[in-house]
Amino acid sequence: MKKIYLLSILFMFTAFDSEAQRSAYVDMEKIMNSVKDYELAQRELEQKAERWRQEIAKEYDQIENMYREFQVREPLLSDEMRKSKHEEIVNKEKAVRSLQRSRFGPDGELFKKRQSLVKPLQEKIYNEIQKIAKERKYDFIFSAPDGSSIIYASDDKDLTAEVIKRLAK
Repeated sequence: MKKIYLLSILFMFTAFDSEAQRSAYVDMEKIMNSVKDYELAQRELEQKAERWRQEIAKEYDQIENMYREFQVREPLLSDEMRKSKHEEIVNKEKAVRSLQRSRFGPDGELFKKRQSLVKPLQEKIYNEIQKIAKERKYDFIFSAPDGSSIIYASDDKDLTAEVIKRLAK
């Protein structure tokens, strides 16, 4: 629905524009998959993520074993020892959750690694798209297949400053 709304607004503005506007689209997924370095980066990220998943799974297995052992020995333990063992298990679980967040969270190591490997490739692709747009005089280039993202827009089509100026009146 959002896509249709954005496209209808765009076409409404182009219908009132006296000069013809040129637009095109690119399939970013196809482009990214055609870049050898991207494929290598994806493979490296997948391997790293799998190693980390296995490491975290081992930690959770250890916690599960600790808990089973605790349940078996619990009747034999003093209140103080019971409390101490329970805290040990809880602290171990907190540490593993923290490790999981640090590896896979929104600002985790995997995200940072993805940024360092993929972002330069994306910038290279966007620069090429921008060059093509200027050479062929395109006003807009959209991403495909959804068409909801504008990858390139001609500077003279940006009305942001005018809207801000009018709002300030």
